[in-house]
Amino acid sequence: MAESAFQAPKGTRDFYPEDAARRRFITEAWRSASVRHGFEEVDGPIFEHLDLYTVKSGEGIVSELFSFTRAGGEKDYALRPEFTPTLARLFAARAGSLPKPTRWFMAGPFFRAEKPQRGRLREFLQWNADILGDASPAADAEIIATCVSLLASLGLTSRDVRVKVNHRAALGAWLSSRGLAAERQPELFKLLDARGKMPPQEFASRIGAFGFSAEQAEVFLRGIVRITVPAGVDPRTHEVDPLRPPAVDPSVRDVLDLTYFSDAVMPLARELVAAGIIDWVDFDLSIVRGLAYYTGMVFEVHEAAGAERAIAGGGRYDNLVELFGGPSTPAVGFGMGDVVLGLVLEDRGLMPKAGDLFRRIGAAPDVFVIPGPNPAADALVKPVVARLRAAGLHARHTSKTTRNIGKLLKEAVDQSARFALILESDSTAAVKDLTSGAQSPVVPLADAIARLTGRE
Repeated sequence: MAESAFQAPKGTRDFYPEDAARRRFITEAWRSASVRHGFEEVDGPIFEHLDLYTVKSGEGIVSELFSFTRAGGEKDYALRPEFTPTLARLFAARAGSLPKPTRWFMAGPFFRAEKPQRGRLREFLQWNADILGDASPAADAEIIATCVSLLASLGLTSRDVRVKVNHRAALGAWLSSRGLAAERQPELFKLLDARGKMPPQEFASRIGAFGFSAEQAEVFLRGIVRITVPAGVDPRTHEVDPLRPPAVDPSVRDVLDLTYFSDAVMPLARELVAAGIIDWVDFDLSIVRGLAYYTGMVFEVHEAAGAERAIAGGGRYDNLVELFGGPSTPAVGFGMGDVVLGLVLEDRGLMPKAGDLFRRIGAAPDVFVIPGPNPAADALVKPVVARLRAAGLHARHTSKTTRNIGKLLKEAVDQSARFALILESDSTAAVKDLTSGAQSPVVPLADAIARLTGRE
């Protein structure tokens, strides 16, 4: 077969039925986790005025966007690369009438004009969850807990993925205690954010400019701090002792003192313990998130083996709403894309196979109607299907000409139907449970339909 001259744009995807089902599986999981944690759904346009993005990130971001000017128009627009500016705009417009805190989520398409590669496309779906109007560590922990809830619901465990948490203000205070002036810290943060793109030796060399030896660079390369709850203690009620040093890798203990675990970090640690998710968390001083608008807690979710890009990331941004004309509003949130998450689920065998996938998203038929060997049953197929649909069931029938019951039952199974309704005559039928394989005796058709509709 000749290849079509028309191909999908580079960095985009075509979604055939099973691909679309995988997408729906992920988006429904996002929605379920959001609702479970008390977030309300919002959305905005998929394109905004270009200056909505340049006011936050500067003119340099334009090269990373799909921007355009309407023919004959004067304003510049851009397809949205992220949701936070839209979120801030929405909140600023109605800040006086919104509840405090405001808990919003959305899931939709985003666009970035960058080189496509594994885990990164030009068009993708992203889930965002944000809490606005709450400056407490409890809000920070709730954002992380919502993310963890989603990961756990998909079958991932704390052995599969790690939530790497840092606190930019606490890190800044710790760096200041080591003599690094505040005006130089953004430069160090930029280096930390890029560390994964360079060999360890290069990173160790470059960090020397900030007063760290090659040995001390280890605190940023593998200086993981884990807070553990003693065996037998309920993590929902256990209090983290701020005077008890957390478990620190011996190789960095002489560099990382408890200055980092300041008044900013320990309250967050306590809330993570209370939320029952501290076993998912590593405090990691190398996580800073590249965006300058983060003001406090920041986090990223990575596979424990480090095979893929970050699965999710976010943090606290207490000054952003003001930038878009709103009142001073503390805020915290995160985003998660479907591309890396889908790769992780596929690689770990956690993405359901076709049959189960369609059932999980509610796209599999409840009933597949099959005509039996009696020719009188043929004329009943479509009226019975219509009757079942009117009763609220997802009913289908074959479009094939075969009357072979075995082949038709296989078609029903291939479509992941729960039941097959076999029309034995113009007035009788049998119901076959396609999960267990059990088949009922032949009964009056009305009784078989009543069983399927739950009205027997």
